[in-house]
Formats: sequence, structure tokens, C-alpha cells
Amino acid sequence: MEEASTIKSFILGEFLANEDPANLKYDTPLVSSGVVDSLAMVRLTAFLEEQFGITIEAHESNSDNFETIDQMVALVRRKRGA
Repeated sequence: MEEASTIKSFILGEFLANEDPANLKYDTPLVSSGVVDSLAMVRLTAFLEEQFGITIEAHESNSDNFETIDQMVALVRRKRGA
């Protein structure tokens, strides 16, 4: 899961700099726990678009797609047509 490790590294670097990487699982709730707020979602959207060469529509930037790393990976894969 190359996408998952890339997304995890970005989240750790940008939003959880002092967190033990082992505490961030691929199914850790990010939106409902407050790690990812609306501003963070904008940054994550831009990162995913640039990193994976996809376009995320405004209606797709929501907790259904950004609650967990697993959900972000699923979004990236859908957008890439994989």
C-alpha cells in the first residue's frame, strides 16, 4: 500500500509532528477526532491531487473520503481508475 504510507507520512509531518508514528493506523479516525479540520482537509486535498495526479471535486472533500487513511487510499484509487 504505497499510497497509504505516503499519506501517513504527510499527515505525520504536517499535522502530528510529535506523535509516535505507531499510533497512527490506517483506520485511525482523523476528522471525528479533530486531527483533520476544514483547513487540513484543503491541504490534504491539494497534497493528494499533486502527489497522485488526480483531481478531487469539492463535493468529495468530506469526512466520507478523509476520515481515515484507508478512505483516502480508496479515493485515490477510484480517481486513478484502479
